[in-house]
Order: sequence, then structure tokens, then C-alpha cells
Amino acid sequence: MKSIITPFVESPRAAKLVFLILLDFCAFPILIWLCYAIRLFNLGTEVVPNLAFGTLWVSVIAVILLFLCGVYRFIVRTYNEVFMIKMGLATALTVASLYALAYFTPAFIPTSIPLMFGFMMFAWVWFSRGIIRFIIRSYLQADIQKKRVAIYGAGNAGQQVAAALYRSNEHLPVLFIDDKRSLAGQQLGRLKVYDAQTALKVMAKQRIDEILIALPSVGRVRKSEIIKFLEPAHLKITEIPGLTRLVDGEIRVSDIKEVDIIDLLGRDPIPPIQELLAKNILNKVVMVTGAGGSIGSELCRQIIKNKPQKLVIYELTEFALYGIDKELNLNTDIEIIPILGTVLDQAKLERVIEQYQVQTIYHAAAYKHVPLVECNPLAGLKNNSIGTAFSLNAAVKKGVETFVLISTDKAVRPTNVMGASKRMAELYCQAMAEAQNQTQVSIVRFGNVLGSSGSVVPLFKQQIAKGGPITVTHPDVTRYFMTIPEASQLVIQAGALGQGGDVFLLDMGEPVRIQDLARQMIALSGLTVREADSQQGDIEIQYSGLRPGEKLYEELLIDHEDTEITQHTRILRSFEKHYPLDELIKIFEKMNTLTAIEEDVNWALIQLEHYVDGYQRGKEIKVN
Repeated sequence: MKSIITPFVESPRAAKLVFLILLDFCAFPILIWLCYAIRLFNLGTEVVPNLAFGTLWVSVIAVILLFLCGVYRFIVRTYNEVFMIKMGLATALTVASLYALAYFTPAFIPTSIPLMFGFMMFAWVWFSRGIIRFIIRSYLQADIQKKRVAIYGAGNAGQQVAAALYRSNEHLPVLFIDDKRSLAGQQLGRLKVYDAQTALKVMAKQRIDEILIALPSVGRVRKSEIIKFLEPAHLKITEIPGLTRLVDGEIRVSDIKEVDIIDLLGRDPIPPIQELLAKNILNKVVMVTGAGGSIGSELCRQIIKNKPQKLVIYELTEFALYGIDKELNLNTDIEIIPILGTVLDQAKLERVIEQYQVQTIYHAAAYKHVPLVECNPLAGLKNNSIGTAFSLNAAVKKGVETFVLISTDKAVRPTNVMGASKRMAELYCQAMAEAQNQTQVSIVRFGNVLGSSGSVVPLFKQQIAKGGPITVTHPDVTRYFMTIPEASQLVIQAGALGQGGDVFLLDMGEPVRIQDLARQMIALSGLTVREADSQQGDIEIQYSGLRPGEKLYEELLIDHEDTEITQHTRILRSFEKHYPLDELIKIFEKMNTLTAIEEDVNWALIQLEHYVDGYQRGKEIKVN
């Protein structure tokens, strides 16, 4: 049978059209005979008496009208309301034509026959296409196993998703889950609605393969609660995005995506204070160093939204600069000025600032991978500390109004060179702010951002896709997390709150245990954790030990007492110990002349131990 159906499906459209015309042409004589037989209670009755070839005339009329009304343009797959309307029109015209045939020819056609034939004709065309469609789908998809889906959310979005899944070749909606008690036990379309507790019990019996969250307006906190509740089912969880792409008012299967762990870790955002966003950007020339990095590129996107006069993007890596320059130019008419350069070239920084009359600088250029900087301490110190000093020197010398340093929680009592180098950069900014009042200098300190080049999230995704294991450094290691857009908006607002030498801390929420993050990502994939000394489960979590310079937990404050609340609820101001500029300039000048010899590295680390509270060199530091 399949050998017959497959060539039919793959045949040209014209061949399919001819097949359907011949099928109808052969069926209509039988239908008109059936009308006479029922009407006259006589199976041997003459059909369309007094008209030669009467049954053929009826077939010709019906087929021509179906063709003229466009019914044959709808091949089997296109089976919708428009098809019904065109078919109804063709049927009505056929009934009228039979009455005309009875009136203008000697044919004997009782008054009820055209109406009976019209009903039978409509039913035939409708059911014949339906049967053909069913046979083709049944045979061609017999080897395709459809995913059985439970839809969480029986509202309008959930019902649209169910309709889309019914039309899909890969999915089959099985049941609804909804929190409204009034809906529990009700039938919506072909699907029964269950409350969440009952659904957990019946999903195994219903052989559910996947849970789809159809709650486009739900907040992150509630979504996280739902997913945590569903974890015991050990099923893959997907969702429709909050701003679903709608086509003709319907959700498409292509809109369905995997639940992004970033959405769950991030908080529901607080609307930004617009005057703070605009203060240092609107109609001003803004410059971002490290513009191709994770934070730098998002800062550029946020800055563009606030209508600067020009945006200077300064980046060391050619490919990163090309990427962000191309993206920004596609989305704005604001002049974007790409500059390829290093922050260790103060003379070039001065030329760029002077040439474009830069008014605001966001300094995001930095090395941030802890183990790499630990192995290359002088490179990290020069880029992070000296690079910040040169950038700030250039800004002050050329009269820049505002300078904002993007710092890190790893600068607080650091156990690694990367964190210590960022604390040295903070100290230089604090000293420069105290020594002059021309440029307003601010420091913004925060933790890990989700989705950055150093984030564990993409690494865990890769490891899960390969079947594991997931590598975590320590069972108890915790980190703060924030989404890149939220961090960038808060950086801009914190910079606008600055009064000179301020250290701003972004409220990162609660720290997340990395082990728990790994377990949640495994659960979202519909897999289970394989515990130690067990053969049960899909993905194993292995603990590799803390990397060079890594801490179990990070802090945002050096002194928890000297802080105050600002105008923004998620931005704190901290007052911390600092040193005179004259003292630091000598250290920074010598640091810039260091080479990769053991004596130089040793001297640099001694300075870090002296100036950076809590820092002690690690055993893994290498001379590179």
C-alpha cells in the first residue's frame, strides 16, 4: 500500500488534480442514482429520464463548477474554512444548475433531487478528501513517533498551542495542566484539564514525553516555582516565549523553545529610572572600552536606546569589534565609530577622546578568566590595572565629564590575581577622583553575569548535550548571578548617581549554589542526575576541585558597615579605604615596566599583598 501512496504524494500537482477530478467524475453518477433510488424507493429506477447521458451531464456540471470555484486548487493538505466556503459555493451553484436543467430541457428531475444531490455532493467531497488525508498521514507517518505533550496553562495561549500541535507531525497534545480549580476536570476541546498535583500522578500513565509551559505573561519567580514543582516528573520542559511571534493570530510550533535557565536565575526586573539612564548619555558623545565583550556589547545596546549623539566603540579584538559594529549599525541611525586599539596605549586613547570630544566613558575592557590570569599575572595586571589607569588618565587629561569603571565582586578580599588587579584599578580610580574634580569617577562592582563568555551555563549545556559528565569545582561553591541586560542598565544608572570616587554595589539577589544550577539544568532537559556510586540516572556530576585562585563564595563588600542606600533600590554606595594618588602613581609606573622574570612577578605580587586587603598569592602563579 505504501508503495502506491508514496508515488502519489511525490507526483506533480497537476497529476493530483487530475486524479481528484476523475475520482469525483466517477462518483457523481453513483450519487445522482442514489438520489433517485431514495426518492422513488426503487433501486432499478431510470436516472435523469428523458435526457440522453443524463448522469454524465450531472457529473460534468458538478466537476466544472467545483473547478471554477477553486475547490481543486486545495490539494489534500490544505483542508480549512476557505475550502469549505468554496465547496459550499460550488454545491449551491450545482443545485441551481440542476433546477435550470429541469426547467430548460425535457429531463425529469423532481424538485427534491437537486437538494438531495447537493447534500450528497458536499458530503462526498468533504469526506473523500478527509479519508485520503487520513490514509496518507497514517501510512507516511507510521514510523514517526509523536511526542506526547502536557500543556501547562489552559488559557488562550495554551489552547492556541494545542491547536498548533494538532497540526504538527512531531507532537501530540494529551492534556492540560492549570492552577485554576474551577477548570480541573473540565474538557477543553479534546483535552482534559488537570490540577498540578493530579497531573504529576497521571503523566506517567499517559506516557507524557514533554511538558510545555504556555504562560507567556508569567513572571520569573512563578515560572521557577512551576519548574521546581515539575522536576519530579523527570520530563523535558519547554515554553512559548513571553513575546510570542504571532502569525494570523496563531502560535506556531516554531515559537516553542527550551526553557532558558537564564530566565529562571534572573530576577523580575525593576523598571529603570529613566532620568538616570539618560543623564550621562542623551545627546552626548559616549565611549565604551572593551565594547566587544559580554558587558561592553550590552552596554552599547543600552546606550543606543538612550539616544547619544555618537558612540565610540573601542576594542582590542578585531572580530569582536566587527561583530558589535555590524549589529549596532543594523539597529540605529546614530553614528557608531569603531576604534581598534588597546587600553595600554594612552596616547591613542587621548587622540580618540580629543578627536570625537568624548563626554562619558564606560570602561569595560578587562581580562576576567580567573585561572588564565593566575597563570599570566603580569598580563592580567597590565591589562586590568594599568589599562584602567591609562584610560582614566586620558579621560581626565582631555576633560571627559564622567568615567565609570566596571569592576567585579572578585575584587573583594581576592584570592586571585584577577580580583586583585581589579581592586588595584578601583584604588587608582578612587585616588584620581580625590585628586581632581574635573572628571566624575565612579566604580560599579557586581558578580557573574549570565550568558557571558565566562559563564558556566553554556559549558553545562554542552556537557549535557554530550551526555555528561557535568564538571563542578566543589559541592559547596556558590556564585551571584545577574542577567547581562539588567547589569548593564544598573551600571548606567549607578554611573549617573556618582559624586566622585563612589564605589557602587549592585544588588545581586541571593547566591546560587553551582551544584544546584547543574541539577536544575539536567532536570530541564528531561534527564536525571546519576549520583555517585550508582548506575541509575543519565548525567553524572563530577567535582574537579577549586581552580587556581578560585573562592568557594564571592563577596560584594569589603566593609559591611560603611554603605548607604541610593535613589535606586538595587544600587548601594560603599565607602572604602583608599590611598593617595602620588603613592599609587609610582607603583603603577614601575608595574608598567615589568617583564616576565621571576623578580618582577615577585615584586608585583608583593605590591598586591600590601595594597589589596585579603590578598595572598597562590602557589599556582607562573612566570609568563
